[in-house]
Amino acid sequence: MLTDDYEEFNENQLKILRRYVTNTSSHIFVLRNLPEVIKGALFSRYSRSNLGLRSLLLKEFVTNNEDAAFEAIVGKAEEDEKQTHQQTEAIKKAQSFYDRILDGYGDDSIGELGGAHLAIENISMIATKMIEDCRIGGSPLEKSTRYIYFDQKVKGEYLFYREPILMTSAYRDQYVDACNMLFDTYSRLIPSLTTLIEQRFPKDPASSNAAYSAALRAKVLDCLRGLLPAGALTNMGIYGNGRFFESLIHKLNCQNLAELQDIGKRTYEELEKVIPSFIRRSNPTHRTHQAYSQYQDNMQSELKLIGEQHLPQCEKSLQPGVRLVSFDSEAVTKVAAALLFAQGDRGLPELWSYCKGLSDEELARILDAGCNARENRRQKSPRALEHAEFTFEIVSDYGAYRDLHRHRMLTQEKQLLTCDYGFYTPPEIENTPYEEEYKKALQQTKEVYDLIKAELPEEAQYVVPMAYNIRWYFHANLRTLQWLCELRSSPAGHPCYRHVAQAMARQICDTFPAFERYFKFVDFEGYELGRLGQEQRKFEKQQQTIV
Repeated sequence: MLTDDYEEFNENQLKILRRYVTNTSSHIFVLRNLPEVIKGALFSRYSRSNLGLRSLLLKEFVTNNEDAAFEAIVGKAEEDEKQTHQQTEAIKKAQSFYDRILDGYGDDSIGELGGAHLAIENISMIATKMIEDCRIGGSPLEKSTRYIYFDQKVKGEYLFYREPILMTSAYRDQYVDACNMLFDTYSRLIPSLTTLIEQRFPKDPASSNAAYSAALRAKVLDCLRGLLPAGALTNMGIYGNGRFFESLIHKLNCQNLAELQDIGKRTYEELEKVIPSFIRRSNPTHRTHQAYSQYQDNMQSELKLIGEQHLPQCEKSLQPGVRLVSFDSEAVTKVAAALLFAQGDRGLPELWSYCKGLSDEELARILDAGCNARENRRQKSPRALEHAEFTFEIVSDYGAYRDLHRHRMLTQEKQLLTCDYGFYTPPEIENTPYEEEYKKALQQTKEVYDLIKAELPEEAQYVVPMAYNIRWYFHANLRTLQWLCELRSSPAGHPCYRHVAQAMARQICDTFPAFERYFKFVDFEGYELGRLGQEQRKFEKQQQTIV
């Protein structure tokens, strides 16, 4: 990880920042004294910027005061610099008072009534997935691999996590050399592939230069992101309530990886400055956390032992793809019964029984009533669709997993990231002068991974390039899958996760043709320059705003 002095600010800038962030030097900090509109806009811009959040705040909000109306919204800094200090002291002084109220009159749900905006910078892609795995109560945004070039250096070094155990092990040089080689290849191929794709898909005179350039860059970076190691450093912003952050810190403190433990410790330190009463039980010295930690240790030890006994006896599959592995054969009648439930005074079991006796035509009429009026994918279907559940196992590249993992309203679990399931090669690179270089970089990295994995399987994940496949599963209901498949099959999406979304929709429709009506906004087409349409619409909106 980078040291905490990766950003430099002068004294005047530090004076401004102290008003708005809890820490001006650590890579983890919390926003404060800012209206929600500014925090939301700041986080939104954050995901498509190379700048750290503090630098972005200074450059595009504080300095750009005329457009952002920053000073008019938040007031002059000198008016409440003293007040900020007094507020911090008051929070500390009053904490015991609020703790007594929360303990005496509230339950865990009270923790959802207060929240904070947390910035976590220069963490690995491995760490972002662990943080985002805490699904309920938090809203994360992450630096995009398709809009931002990841080939920049700080103090002459590429930005990847220097894992402490790896850096003090016999594998240090192999790990560092492999990561540098991946970044070198990524950086070297950007201009060559840009030229190649530009020749294949020349600009349409009807498209704006800005829209075409953005779509071209996204296409190139989508192709090359597979070369980035999972240890590549990224930034993320999270808005979460107190209950979410307490749960997150509990989990981070119980992880084996040093990076995750460090993030948990620092996250607690910064949140304690603004919402101490909501996260106090996640303090490592608190009895609640100690009991949670003991529970996790005992459970994981038992699961490891039982896994070692049973897993070697189970058949192993290495086949990539999307598999529908479980579903309810009565799903159609259960959805139909649930659609009727709120319309009268009949019990659900009686409706199940009744719908089982209906003809396909009558069932179709009921199902149609739940979707005929739907005009676009943003119009959510009735909750009745949640009565049909499906389990998919997916083996796809880590890049696709990172995008699809963000869907929180489902049950999902992954296995350790490895180089055992092969890797994805973009069709744009196949049969070009760059295919050999791309594949060679990935194959060389696998040799390093295999070497490290034998002794340090969890730490070895940091060197795995994003092109390598990972195995995970989704257990979700029809309503969730409708939203996921329609959203992730849109033309602007990355081809890899579009394929996963399309495959899930097809398999549901093949298994239950009656459910095909609920996937009418899934886009099964392929697109060569998928971002172009969205970028063009964005450009046209900007032009209308200017006019």
